[in-house]
Amino acid sequence: MKTIAPGRVPKTTTNTSSRVLNFRASWLLHLFLLAYALVTLYPLLWLFISSFKSNQEFFGSPFALPSVWQFENYTRAWEIGGIGKAFLNSVIVSVLSLVLTLFLGTLTAFIVSRLNFRFKGFIMMLFVLGMLIPIHSTLVPLFILMKNLGILDTYASLILPYTAFELPIAVFVIAAYLTSVPKELEEAAMIDGNGYWGIFYRIIVPLAVPAMATVSILGFLRFWNDFAFALVFINKQALKTLPLSLSMFSDGYGTDYSLTMAAISIAVIPTIIIYLLFQNQIMKGMVAGAVKG
Repeated sequence: MKTIAPGRVPKTTTNTSSRVLNFRASWLLHLFLLAYALVTLYPLLWLFISSFKSNQEFFGSPFALPSVWQFENYTRAWEIGGIGKAFLNSVIVSVLSLVLTLFLGTLTAFIVSRLNFRFKGFIMMLFVLGMLIPIHSTLVPLFILMKNLGILDTYASLILPYTAFELPIAVFVIAAYLTSVPKELEEAAMIDGNGYWGIFYRIIVPLAVPAMATVSILGFLRFWNDFAFALVFINKQALKTLPLSLSMFSDGYGTDYSLTMAAISIAVIPTIIIYLLFQNQIMKGMVAGAVKG
């Protein structure tokens, strides 16, 4: 029979205790993450539930389920707020701004990350300054500039500022990603007879898709939810975007919260769908440039 020396603990006992501690720690971690997820998702769930209530029920029992589900809130919000036209305007502005941002941002990132030239550091400093400028502090000078150019109350009055303010972030995200791309690929492409445009379209763009997806998600959310620029630069009812259409349900005396919640629910659905489809690309594009390979 084996004897255990005094002061020593059997390995089996130690392993069992370690497994128990790891199981408890994992269980507590999952419990914490579940609680955090519920707290994070509850405002969104509350929004959708409130969109099916009447105004009286919204104030009387804000956290309870509707006694009668008011599905007509969505049809009334769609008609009264002109959600259909506003939805189309938001799609046009957001998509065109995103296409222009991706093209200019990827092209600029390719130049500053793969080529060496004079004033490269100065150009990068300008992009840093672009990220430091408060966006809303430019509303008055931009309004004067667009009035002189005659582009107020047009899609261009939103597309151009959106692209300009999103470019610095796009350049830095995509440039950081492109630093991990081996330069041997460009050399091989040049040997095959490709110029800089061929390298850009055949090598850089396909490889930069994760970073471009990250920029697309962040940019789309910013364009889609913008209110300040649309409020200042757009006065025509036919050009109003979704954030502006939500103000239709409020006046100086009160707000129709049932219709407002329904309209917000309609406006938030596209952002949720796009985020769920491309959420894996966010971290991939953010951290890919951190390690060279």
